[in-house]
Amino acid sequence: MMTWQLSQGRGATLSWRVCACASTQQQCGMAGKALLSCQREHGVYGQVEIPNYGVACEGICATVTPMCRWQQLGSLESGHTLPGQGIHLVQLRQVVTYPLWLIYSTFMRLFRNPQPAITLKDPEVKYALRLIDKEEVSHDTRRFRFALPSMDHVLGLPLGQHIYLSARIDGALVVRPYTPVSSDDDKGFVDLVVKVYFRGVHPKFPDGGKMSQYLDSLKIGDTIDFRGPSGLLVYKGKGKSGKFDIRPEKKAEPVAKTVKYVGMIAGGTGITPMLQIIRAIIKDKDDPTICQLLFANQTEKDILLRSELDEIQAQNPNRFKCWYTLDTAPENWDYSQGFVNQEMIRDHLPPPQNDVLILMCGPPPMIQYACIPNLDKLGYAKDMRAEDPSNLK
Repeated sequence: MMTWQLSQGRGATLSWRVCACASTQQQCGMAGKALLSCQREHGVYGQVEIPNYGVACEGICATVTPMCRWQQLGSLESGHTLPGQGIHLVQLRQVVTYPLWLIYSTFMRLFRNPQPAITLKDPEVKYALRLIDKEEVSHDTRRFRFALPSMDHVLGLPLGQHIYLSARIDGALVVRPYTPVSSDDDKGFVDLVVKVYFRGVHPKFPDGGKMSQYLDSLKIGDTIDFRGPSGLLVYKGKGKSGKFDIRPEKKAEPVAKTVKYVGMIAGGTGITPMLQIIRAIIKDKDDPTICQLLFANQTEKDILLRSELDEIQAQNPNRFKCWYTLDTAPENWDYSQGFVNQEMIRDHLPPPQNDVLILMCGPPPMIQYACIPNLDKLGYAKDMRAEDPSNLK
């Protein structure tokens, strides 16, 4: 026997609380799948609970939109007030036949806004997003997945731009820029890959990275504030191959630059904004832009996202080339060793010319003392290069 109990939240007009009560776990599973399917269909991203509901009865509850209340597996019956919710259940016995439901669903699909909902609507507003998954990529690197407001939402971050995370840590407000490794092709979530700078590991940073350690301490269900978009560079793409909009400074108007070759110098987690642009270019088969990456790290185990970079290069040898350099290299290392220098730039990045743009992202010392001086010596003018700041601890 399965019954459905329906309630409308206090003062709510667009949100309903639906509970399915079943005598077997199999029936409960069917009920749960129906509720979740309906939620996804109508862009509702509510939390699902599986409590013990009633006597000797498995149950599942979810918050859904009004149209989901007709997705029934059994009769709708009156019941009791849900504990702690202050919600009164109402008796309903209306059943909508399958053809009518099909017509209604088709109508909703046809007239639904084809544009995805944007999360970052205002760059000055903070949006609290909830951590829903955390993966250990390596000994000091984590992938964090945060839920967007609904399964139909995208983050709303232009290619080449970054977000700011902010949190109160030890009583002080800490703000850091990051570039997601996910994109607006991904709905319902945003992914960050972060290198954690632990306390007592790096001599130059004895206290470690404040934000990276804070992120590592988050538990599933915790929230953190996102703000953005921000940045001086946007890659247009999608029919505008090789076109960048670059602001000389934050309040300046963007200057359009169209190039055929994009050279990239990345250090450590500075790979994340580069990968964002690489993916967009490679994904568009009509985009003839060629990317060449010089990626610097301390050791081989510090190379972030290497498997994906190697796979992109193997599948697109004429469109993307990647070269590594390490401070400390193992025996039989096939790439370069040492800091970024003139020879590496000359051999592995496109030469200076008007249709070239060099992007840089990495630790400030690498940019200031290795990248910029060597680019100057090789003849790369200032309008041939751009720097992304989204690589802080």
